[in-house]
Amino acid sequence: MVPFSDSAQAMRSSEIRDILKVTAGTKAISFAGGNPCDSLFPTTEVDEIMQTMPDELKQAAFQYAPTPGYPPLRESVTEYLRNKRLPVDDNELLITTGSLQAIYLIAKVFLNPGDLVITEYPVFIGATAAFKALQADIQTVPIDDEGPILSELEELLNSKPTPKLLYLTPYYHNPAGIVYSAKRKQALIELLKTTDTVVIEDDPYGELYFEESGKELVKPMKAINQDYEHICYTSSFSKILGPGMRLGFLLGPTAIINKCELAKQAIDACSPTFTQVIAHQFMVQGKLLPYLARIRKAYAKRCQLALGALDKYMPVGITWTKPKGGFYIWVTLPAYMDATDVMQTALKNGAVFIIGKTFDPHGERNNCLRIAYSQTPLENIEPGIKIISDAVKKHM
Repeated sequence: MVPFSDSAQAMRSSEIRDILKVTAGTKAISFAGGNPCDSLFPTTEVDEIMQTMPDELKQAAFQYAPTPGYPPLRESVTEYLRNKRLPVDDNELLITTGSLQAIYLIAKVFLNPGDLVITEYPVFIGATAAFKALQADIQTVPIDDEGPILSELEELLNSKPTPKLLYLTPYYHNPAGIVYSAKRKQALIELLKTTDTVVIEDDPYGELYFEESGKELVKPMKAINQDYEHICYTSSFSKILGPGMRLGFLLGPTAIINKCELAKQAIDACSPTFTQVIAHQFMVQGKLLPYLARIRKAYAKRCQLALGALDKYMPVGITWTKPKGGFYIWVTLPAYMDATDVMQTALKNGAVFIIGKTFDPHGERNNCLRIAYSQTPLENIEPGIKIISDAVKKHM
């Protein structure tokens, strides 16, 4: 057979997908997939939209849309981003098939094999898959509860050759669950002014703050630092409406967005018009803000249950993040422990999570684990975390 390309040879299956396959059909309590809760999807609101849409609009929903996006949705997303104080008048907007496509498009138009990309550690596995598909050299900077360690980031930014991309997820980080502090974010912005590296500011979870006081913490860097031209802001409808919508959006400098649009034409021509029409109607009919208020409360309750169970059952010496929003808790084990051993024991006893090395681009560091509480039934959160905690105790 003709050999696969070098980039195809480097492709690896996601460990998250693999573990979900293993546990499908079992009775294991799952903290694995970072999925929204099925029962929270806005099915009633979407039913109302569909029942009141005129036939002409329904017909348009079945048709191709322009590559940059269904024009009415582009207008409603522009206003949504304007309300976040993002510089929409000085940038261009591209509707994408999920925010992962936005990340891939930016990578596609900048990266040659061997080019340097900086990510956080830990990091969203989808982003590293996109960078690896383009044969990038990925280097990581560790994060703490406030954000990236800036001394280490500065060293990487000043390395030669100059890094092409810096990928950041400042708001309810996947997998760490943190939100950058205002002080760290401002210091990061000052550091970025010294470089020409293109920044991907990925924000799929920023609307899912648990307290109103968290709203200011999720103000985008691109909104604060409007003089820095190299920030590309990406977000998604996946966590605030549903991943089946397959819709995201990318706001960035005109020259970058124009290249991304050309790259998108070669991938899927346009994102799904049907869901673009629904998303637009959801926004212009005033359904988004009440829906967000509802799901924030629901996810906050899940998080509180998970944190309470960790406090109750985890042994001394184990630490974890305490999210103020989003879907995830990052648990750190002693350095000598291997999360794979813990996972195997927990799975035998009826609970599953994702091991830490999944979120290491080099697949090495494995004394951590991610607990995703977003889809776990409320009554299963405490017993599931007890199973995981007992597995941790066994391997200490």
